[in-house]
Amino acid sequence: MIASFAVELFNRSLAAGHFPACFKEAFVTPVIKKAGLDAADVRSYRPISNLPLLSKLLERLIVQQLMDYLTSVNLLPQLQSGFRPCHSTETAVLKVLSDILQAVDQGDVAVLVLLDLSAAFDTVNHDILLQRLSVTYGISDVAHA
Repeated sequence: MIASFAVELFNRSLAAGHFPACFKEAFVTPVIKKAGLDAADVRSYRPISNLPLLSKLLERLIVQQLMDYLTSVNLLPQLQSGFRPCHSTETAVLKVLSDILQAVDQGDVAVLVLLDLSAAFDTVNHDILLQRLSVTYGISDVAHA
């Protein structure tokens, strides 16, 4: 059956710390970011990459192992809502609203500053990210490589 071959491939990939190059090949579809943007301007589009099925399965396996590790050693911030089960944008908004209402009830002044971080990942310094994974989260050796 194909499942046993996939398991063997994934185990070898994880043990070697190698993500197969063929898993990185994607069919890219340009999608306009927002209605009303200039369709003739390349900057109006964002790429949507459709990766192979095995690539997505291996990625999910890695994410699950990483999340299990981060959860088991209690390294995720308690109030982090992104990419966690039973957390969502709704829980994040409810926490902010609760904090504001509590401050107002206590007679304090509440100020809310909103930032647009929609393209924040585009500015991540990968050397700093790798250092942070090592120092803060203890990810090293093959997993870090």
